[in-house]
Amino acid sequence: MDTARAEHAITLHMAEYERLKAEQVSRIGFRDNLLYAQLTSVAALAAVTASSGRLYLLLALPVTGVVLGWTHLCADHMVTMIGRYIREDLAPRLIAAADLDSADTSAVFGWEHDHHRDTRRRSRKWFQLAVNLLAFCLAPLTGLALVWIAGRLSPLLIAASLVELLIVGLLAAQMTLYAELPQLRKGGARS
Repeated sequence: MDTARAEHAITLHMAEYERLKAEQVSRIGFRDNLLYAQLTSVAALAAVTASSGRLYLLLALPVTGVVLGWTHLCADHMVTMIGRYIREDLAPRLIAAADLDSADTSAVFGWEHDHHRDTRRRSRKWFQLAVNLLAFCLAPLTGLALVWIAGRLSPLLIAASLVELLIVGLLAAQMTLYAELPQLRKGGARS
């Protein structure tokens, strides 16, 4: 590859990187705000329920939990996919265009590789999953339990609450699957 063509390819790859990082930062902010939105909705529904004495209003908790939780999960997945794309696709193309030694892909966009080697990454990923399940799944399940304990539910409310139980369970399963929890590798190294 001639020098001018290599420089053009490097410029294009760097522009793509900058756009991807901007998209990633935007999605991280959006994702993190969804957690605050969920906490706000739980507090608001609890306050309205307590002041009105209508416990069945807590049946709105699973709806907000699933809508906000699923949106949080999708945003988080895109953040992860952008990082993976940068590490596994863009970095090797940039290395090839710059005619660098391709044995060490962390030589380009080092942070994209380095934060995966953090010794506390495994515990942080597990804790983040616990926080997500607590906010988006446990709060709605607690609301359902309180409604069931109070009794006096119509068959329609019972059916609705069982459907909500199912969708909250599906959200919890999807959050666990998408968490990409690091496992111990041979020799005790962490991914």
